[in-house]
Amino acid sequence: MAAVRLYFIALFGITLRIALMQTGLSEWLKTRNEISTPVNSWERVEEGFALQSQFISPYSGDVFHETPLALRGFKLAQHFPFGVKGFFMIIDILTMVILYKISSVFGQYLLSEQDKEKKSYSPKSKTIQLTQEDVNMLPTIVLAVYVLNPFSIMTTLALSTTAISNLMVLLAFYYLIQGEKLQCLFFLAFSTYQSLYPLVFIVPASLHFYTLSQPKFSDYTGKAAVVSYFKTSGVFSVFFALLIAISYLLEGSWQFLLSTYGFILTVPDLTPNSGVFWYFFTEMFEHFRTFFVCVFQLNAFVYTVPLAVRFPHKPYFLMYILLFLTSIFKSYPSYADAALYFSLLPLWRHVFSYLRNSLVVGGMYICCIVLSPILYHLWIFAGSANANFYFAITLTYSTAQIFLVSDLLYAYLRREYDLYHGTEHKNADGTKAVIILE
Repeated sequence: MAAVRLYFIALFGITLRIALMQTGLSEWLKTRNEISTPVNSWERVEEGFALQSQFISPYSGDVFHETPLALRGFKLAQHFPFGVKGFFMIIDILTMVILYKISSVFGQYLLSEQDKEKKSYSPKSKTIQLTQEDVNMLPTIVLAVYVLNPFSIMTTLALSTTAISNLMVLLAFYYLIQGEKLQCLFFLAFSTYQSLYPLVFIVPASLHFYTLSQPKFSDYTGKAAVVSYFKTSGVFSVFFALLIAISYLLEGSWQFLLSTYGFILTVPDLTPNSGVFWYFFTEMFEHFRTFFVCVFQLNAFVYTVPLAVRFPHKPYFLMYILLFLTSIFKSYPSYADAALYFSLLPLWRHVFSYLRNSLVVGGMYICCIVLSPILYHLWIFAGSANANFYFAITLTYSTAQIFLVSDLLYAYLRREYDLYHGTEHKNADGTKAVIILE
C-alpha cells in the first residue's frame, strides 16, 4: 500500500509539472526575479550558448555566470527527449528518487539513535519518542511535500539551473547518511563548484566521518580529530581542484573564476531578487562597498563554527541548518533554494509539536509568494510604487526564513531536553515550570 501511495504521489507530481509546462506559466516564471537570478537563469545560459557559437568566450562579458562544466552539460541537455524541458523533468524525477532514499535511510537512523540512547531517556518522555509508524510515513510525507511545494514546482517550470545544485547537495546528504566518504565529498565538491556556498558543508561532513572512525569515544578537539578533519578536507580539496583544473583546460584561461565565484562574492549585479543584497548595495556609498560586501558575505559562513560546537554529534541536523542559513544569506538567493530546504524539512517532523510560530511563518511565506509579483509590477511597470515596496516584501521573505530556522533550532533543542527530563516540568512549589533555553 505504501509503495502504491508513493508511486501515485510521484506520478501526480510529474503529470502536474508536464501539464503546467504546456501553459504560458513556464515562460512567465523564467522572467520572475524571485526565481531566475543572474546565476541561475536559463535565458543567460542561452546567451552563453550564443556567445560560444560565435567563438566568443561566454565569460568575456557580464551575462553568463555558470561554470564551464555546466555550460557543456546544458548543451547536451538540448538533445534530451523533449529538449531542455525534458532534461529538467529528468532532474526533477531524480530529485524525487533521492529524496525518497534519504527519507527511508534517515528514518531508520533516527530509530537506531533512539534505541542507543533510550536508557538515558526519562520514563515520562514516551509520548514524544519516535515509533516505527512515524518512520514508515516519512518517505511519503517528504515526497508529497516536494511534489506539492510551489517552490519546487516553480523551480522546474522556470528551468532554474539551481535544480542541478540542489540535486548535488541532496546526493552529498544521502551519501553522508550512508557513510560513503568518497561519494559524499565528490558531490559536495561538485555542488561547491557550482554555487560556492556549499563549501560550509565540509564541516558537518568532517565531524561525521571522524565520528564513524571513532564509534566508542569522540573527542572533537583532539589530535586524532584534527587529523581526520584535515584528511576529509584534503579529499574534498582534491576533488574541487580537479573540477577547477578541468574547467581551465576546457576554457584555456582562468577568466571563468571571476565570472562565477568572483561574481557571487563581489555582487556587481544589483538586479532585484528575493534577497536583501540588491537594495542595500544600491543605496551604499561606493567607498563603503567593499567593507559591507565582506560583512554581508560573512553571514553565510560565520554561524558554522558556533553551530558545529553545539551540534558536533548531530551532523545531519547541522548540515540542514547550514543549508537553511546559506539559502538566506547568499548573494543571489531564489525560491529554488527554498524548494530544497522545504523538501528536507519533514525529516524533523518529530520536533514540529514544539514549533511556536508555524502560523505566522506560514502566513508570511504565502504573502510573499502572492505579493512579490504584484509589488514588482506596481514598481517597474505601473509606476505607482517604488523600490521600497518591493524591498519590504523581500525583507519579509528573509524574516520568514529566519523565524523558521530559529524556531526549528528551538524546537529541536527543547525536544532533546524533554527526552532526558520528561515533558512535565514543575517548580518546587508544584506550579508549572517554564523552560528557558540559554
